[in-house]
Amino acid sequence: MRRFSPAEPVSVWSEKDVAAGKTVDALVAILRTGGCWWSRKSGCLMCGYNAGSADGISAQDLVAQFGRALERHEGQPFIKIYTSGSFLDPGEVAPEARDAILEMAGGRAERVLVESRPEFVVDVTLAEALDRVGSLEVAIGLETADDAVRARCVNKGFMFRDFERACATAGEAGADVRAYLLLKPPYMTEGRAIEDAVASVGKVAGMCRTVSVNPMNIQRGTAVEALWRKSLYRPPWLWSLLSVLERGSELTEARLMSSPSGGGTRRGAHNCGKCDDAILRAVAGFSLSGEIADLRMPACECRSRWLDSLDIEPFMGTAGNLQRLCDPQ
Repeated sequence: MRRFSPAEPVSVWSEKDVAAGKTVDALVAILRTGGCWWSRKSGCLMCGYNAGSADGISAQDLVAQFGRALERHEGQPFIKIYTSGSFLDPGEVAPEARDAILEMAGGRAERVLVESRPEFVVDVTLAEALDRVGSLEVAIGLETADDAVRARCVNKGFMFRDFERACATAGEAGADVRAYLLLKPPYMTEGRAIEDAVASVGKVAGMCRTVSVNPMNIQRGTAVEALWRKSLYRPPWLWSLLSVLERGSELTEARLMSSPSGGGTRRGAHNCGKCDDAILRAVAGFSLSGEIADLRMPACECRSRWLDSLDIEPFMGTAGNLQRLCDPQ
């Protein structure tokens, strides 16, 4: 069993993002908490992040974790703070720890992002947060704007109206919202998943500063992994992600982006392997620039296989990996 110090964050790194319309460096810190309350009650079908949680993490531990994370701060004007669930949940991050961490972050960076389920985005909490940071962005894992898809294919535990309320509350407080949309939840064909993601981009367009399209990344110990191991699920093609970004960019003036976790691997969004790196570079460039011209589409023979799968899947009645189902070797 892996041992860890309660005063050590799960992970810390630096990456590129956009703040105030400019590409900047962002420090990313994942703090170890007691975990997401929804994961303990029921849980999302694709989420394995609670594996990084632990019992007995105190408010002092969380502040110490963030202090260790700040040792990696080298002047980045943007700081992102994640946990295994909701940073704004007082049951996961005690208010005294939350306030101290935001005070520390606000003293180092111009902009701070935290992640939360919508039920914890409330005016009092946001007001206290904005007293400590100059600019606040709240990331919410909406996954899809379709309530039926979110309930049956994700098991998210909230409705679109809850997301709408959270967006309105954030806006009134002076905070921005970043919506996370999931490309290809389980039980959906590739084509249906594309249409759901595009429709979701259009529906949240006026509520958010940023819309992030997250292709499925198969995490260990999840229901999606069990389907994948039986060839009953395939992560989305990178061609599908390109399609969503191209079509979605016509529907919103919000910043549209994607940062595919595990992109180009068997567990993440992938094509044939030959064109994956070129597409991932194009997606990264588009995510920072917002210029559709940066979504250059390489020529690759696997594109015809992707198009064939869009045609065949509805007739076969499966969202599984057609290649592995037909040729398990």
